Amino acid sequence: MLTTVTLLAALSAAPGQADELKLTNVRATYGVLGPKRTERKVLPGDNIVLTFDIEGITADANGKVTYSVATEVTDKNGKVVFSSPAKPREALNALGGNSLTASANVDIGLDQPAGEYTLKGVVTDLATKKSQTLTGKFEVLPKAFGIARLSTSADADGLAPCGVLGTGQSLWIHGAVLGFGREAGGQKQPSVTLEISVLDDKDKPTVKSFSTTFGKDVPANAVHFLLPLNRPGKFTIKLTATDKITNKTTTQSLPIVVQESK
Repeated sequence: MLTTVTLLAALSAAPGQADELKLTNVRATYGVLGPKRTERKVLPGDNIVLTFDIEGITADANGKVTYSVATEVTDKNGKVVFSSPAKPREALNALGGNSLTASANVDIGLDQPAGEYTLKGVVTDLATKKSQTLTGKFEVLPKAFGIARLSTSADADGLAPCGVLGTGQSLWIHGAVLGFGREAGGQKQPSVTLEISVLDDKDKPTVKSFSTTFGKDVPANAVHFLLPLNRPGKFTIKLTATDKITNKTTTQSLPIVVQESK
């Protein structure tokens, strides 16, 4: 089932007047403020994070902003499969202004039926009661071997999102491996190898790839590694998982842009 759904990728914001609330720069990302995610197809157990800017939001004299998000998901027949009432949120515009970068999660349950779904999300400025709506479609794929729930952060625990990347920073990559097989006898353990490569803007490896193998229970955070950002440029982090039990292979890529710190 859909366990936590707010907003999703490939959504379109309803047009508004000049003095109304606006939702701009809507994009799906791998984690909060992470690399842009382009596909609208997800595996059961995966998640998607939508990052967007709220323009025209009201802040009080102390910079405090209050807003809410309400969501509804319907299947291809128009049946409501999930709904979440408006939940108040608070933020601080410490630098002033009337714009706010926000995000919302889409968590897909491990047993969510495959198919197409439509999401409707309503964002409301609680100070003015003005609202804007996002709607769009996404597809849940059948269960399969894959790399999912990818995200990036500035810390090992995944609590500190990092938007603009600069030289000298450390980038943590998090994620999970789904749908792997288990040995027929004994302890029924998996055997999954994860290979990580970093490619430059010409798709050339920056260094030799490194890998790790999980021969026991694969933890939820099977994808978890540190990437020091020592030089500027455009790079692609390529992750390849191989299930030695089923002989299946899957690949995911994360594009990142590292700016020169000055």
